[in-house]
Amino acid sequence: MQISGRAWKYGDNINTDVLFPGKYTYTVTEREEIRRRALEDLDPAFAGAVQPGDVVVGGRNFGCGSSREQAATCLVYNGVGAVIAESFSRIFYRNALNNGLLAIVCPPAAQAIQPGDTVVVDTINHTIRCPAGEFAFPPLSASVMGIVEAGGLVEYVKRRLAAA
Repeated sequence: MQISGRAWKYGDNINTDVLFPGKYTYTVTEREEIRRRALEDLDPAFAGAVQPGDVVVGGRNFGCGSSREQAATCLVYNGVGAVIAESFSRIFYRNALNNGLLAIVCPPAAQAIQPGDTVVVDTINHTIRCPAGEFAFPPLSASVMGIVEAGGLVEYVKRRLAAA
């Protein structure tokens, strides 16, 4: 799989309240409304300007905070192709994959990518390309790639059961 898009870069400790404001957790349930609230307090222009395939880049501990699923789904609903970070909160990482959002740990790429850069993620060759160079990341397991390619864990399981 290859993903190509513009980089949206943020810093360290971007928490789930920044990704999807907690005040909407129990009141906003429609996909379009969740999409529009993405990064509302950090980058109000994000939801109106992000394009399918764009890449969110973070520093250390991306997605820390509460376990709310909307922190990942708001990015998926905006068409974000991948999140690249120096490190992820364990819960966000799992929520991202469960919802079909590719999450890649690659500190050198996360540090080198600049806002607005064109980024190409190649999951077959395990590389991230940007104007600063090409960076390798550890191969993703077949099950992780299957979940992402299926659009999330639920769809992945349905496909596996149907094939059995």
